[in-house]
Amino acid sequence: MAEYNRILDELTANYPALIPCAGDIRAAFELIAGCFEGGGKLLVCGNGGSAADSGHIAGELMKGFKLSRKLGGGETALFEKIPQGAQLAAMLQNALPAVALDAHTALITAVMNDTSADAVFAQQVWAYAKNSPDTLLALSTTGSSANIVNAAKTAFALGRKVISVTGALSSELEKFSDVCVKIPETETYRVQELTLPVYHALCAMAEEYFFGSDMGE
Repeated sequence: MAEYNRILDELTANYPALIPCAGDIRAAFELIAGCFEGGGKLLVCGNGGSAADSGHIAGELMKGFKLSRKLGGGETALFEKIPQGAQLAAMLQNALPAVALDAHTALITAVMNDTSADAVFAQQVWAYAKNSPDTLLALSTTGSSANIVNAAKTAFALGRKVISVTGALSSELEKFSDVCVKIPETETYRVQELTLPVYHALCAMAEEYFFGSDMGE
């Protein structure tokens, strides 16, 4: 656990405003690690700048972030009978499966057209998590965006874990979250400025847990 503590300590040293959030950030990491250990995916959603953050988070998890995550011997052996298989295996990195729910333009616009814009993320949570132990990471600076809250409600209905990152004010999203990291700001751009180092730390902690030298011990 020393490395995870170091990452968290470094985060709060660089961003002292986040010191009150340290316990919730650690709890969020533990839920994320538990999700991946249980064979689930991390489903991430947000609107506007938070949508961009969702894609950013998925990108850090789905390939190497701070570590290279090269395939192991047993994994590369799967490619031995494929022409140029060794070269292909060398291109690949191990991943922590994550899905940015805002990235599916055709699906999102179909849901908006056929049902409601407030269901664009809830529909995906239902589809992905109904039969999979997925965890939802919901980003909302106000915690009141209907499409984000509905995604959390759907995960809650399915018995799945919900992590939210919001601003400082109490919110509807918080009510349906197992862990809510409340950034100590209220202006949208200020919340977003501190959200990025939070999720970078979470990604670094998860990567260290699964691919670091101590392998989570």
